[in-house]
Amino acid sequence: MEQIIVRLEDAKKSYYLANGEEVPVLRGLDLAIAQGEFVAIMGESGGGKTTLLNIIGCLHPLTSGKYYFAGEDIGAVKDDATLAFIRNRKIGFVFQQFNLLGRMTALGNVCLPAVYASAARREREEKAVRILESVGLGDRLFHKPAELSGGQQQRVAISRALMNDPELLLADEPTGALDSKSGSEIMQIFLELRGRGKTVLMVTHTPEVAKYADRVIYVRDGRVVDHDYQLN
Repeated sequence: MEQIIVRLEDAKKSYYLANGEEVPVLRGLDLAIAQGEFVAIMGESGGGKTTLLNIIGCLHPLTSGKYYFAGEDIGAVKDDATLAFIRNRKIGFVFQQFNLLGRMTALGNVCLPAVYASAARREREEKAVRILESVGLGDRLFHKPAELSGGQQQRVAISRALMNDPELLLADEPTGALDSKSGSEIMQIFLELRGRGKTVLMVTHTPEVAKYADRVIYVRDGRVVDHDYQLN
């Protein structure tokens, strides 16, 4: 039976201006994503894509509606420590601008999530080396971000996201700062992760990038308006 890892029911999210005016972003969105699925989210700027990703990543709460992650009602989780645990152990984040620490090596950046999880130094470094080797950076372990190309930096960022073996990988425009060749290499890594059973949810504005996904979800005005199932 298909296991649903992400489910949103009548999800609504509003922000409020200083004068109290409500700005609705998600307007009753329904969504289900299966374990092991590679899904791309597309839509117009300002349509709610990044807000949706932030909610799924437990970074922002819903204004109303339900969000279940791996069967757990996230809205019922009231303490920040539990949400931080879910973010750190169960969800990996990949961003357009890499967000690497410039003073740290590739190895040091990848180790960070395990440091926060209190893993032993030797254990986390050995695991980080294995992950970096798996994305073709075994010879760049001690290079700092400024010494790496954009594609290499994004591979470091993906490795960091995988460090705690998350159930879900969230990627916000992961190829947006890359040339087409580097972007294709990053997408091949996502395909390999999907092949290993990882769930990947990616926001992109580029149709060529979205074609790598199993399914494309189109979001407009805070609602899912269409699904496109693809044969890869």
